[in-house]
Amino acid sequence: MRAVVQRVSETSVTLEAGMCAAIEGGLLVYLGVAPDDGDGDAAYLAEKIRFLRVFADEQDKLNLDVVQAGGAILVVSVFTTMADARRGRRPSFEAAAQPEHAHRIYEKFCDALQQLGVRVERGSFGDYMKVKSVNAGPICLLLDSRRLF
Repeated sequence: MRAVVQRVSETSVTLEAGMCAAIEGGLLVYLGVAPDDGDGDAAYLAEKIRFLRVFADEQDKLNLDVVQAGGAILVVSVFTTMADARRGRRPSFEAAAQPEHAHRIYEKFCDALQQLGVRVERGSFGDYMKVKSVNAGPICLLLDSRRLF
């Protein structure tokens, strides 16, 4: 399981029918699921992201997590985070889970974040979405449940 985590001052997801989800301040998480990812991967990444200290304290040091900073998390399922673009010009998506499995693990991840005390907003799984965000910092982290990077 992979995540691209961005600290944002605002972010939103819009579908053709209108606004789907939005937060003001917190984290935007683009989440990718591999075929062999399970509940343990979801729990590991949820805890890792929940307690990431990427928000400034009174001394302007990155010592606060998203809850301490009063933020929320918007999670968007993005199979392209599992892409392999090492060869050629067209990325391979063979490392991405099939939609049914990916959706189950995505929901487990979001539920795990909520159980850790975070307000979670969700994108619309499997739909074409327009994601707008204002990256604060900018801070952008890449995480992997297998600790590959």
